Amino acid sequence: MTSNVSFLEFFMGRLPEVLTQTVRHLSITGTAVFIAILIGVPLGILITRNRQAARVILSIANVMQTIPSLAFFGLMIPLLGIGRPLAIFVLFLYALLPIIKNTYTGIKGVDDALTEAGRGMGMTNGQLLTMVELPLALPVMMAGIRIAAVINIGTATIAALIGAQGLGSFIFRGISMGSNNLILTGAVPAALLALLVDWMLGRVELWLTPKGMRD
Repeated sequence: MTSNVSFLEFFMGRLPEVLTQTVRHLSITGTAVFIAILIGVPLGILITRNRQAARVILSIANVMQTIPSLAFFGLMIPLLGIGRPLAIFVLFLYALLPIIKNTYTGIKGVDDALTEAGRGMGMTNGQLLTMVELPLALPVMMAGIRIAAVINIGTATIAALIGAQGLGSFIFRGISMGSNNLILTGAVPAALLALLVDWMLGRVELWLTPKGMRD
């Protein structure tokens, strides 16, 4: 078994490459989640106004979430080829469900008495959305973004198999070479990255939560 000291020496010797692959990993994940927010939040708002559309869109998003990530990459290769665009597209699809679902749940969870009070004050539907529903739904929406980001950081390691680089490249090289140190060089930063992003977004979620609703 390799000692911790030898792993640290191994890791430090590859630190520049680790930092480069970490930036690539974050770039792929961040781009996918950002696009998912741009599309998922409006979709989540839309389906709060249309029950039939809610059933259809949530069902489609649920189906995409159940497809194994490796199979999804394989299915999309004939359409998008290999590399970064494919990785971003698949990760974007995986991020959609929690973002759409939490946007929908957050807005639907707003007390009807508050929206009725807003209407009584003469607010339009647009004003109710931007001034009442979205501010109150933000903590729940943020929780969906947090889930999407953490899931994508883990899933992005598989993207190394289709030439998208990232921390997964160390893991798969380590498996092929039988090197535990190389596997850990990818696995440890990926795990720490997921924990860090989860903590940071958790703080944002807490900040957005009204004081009276905090645990």
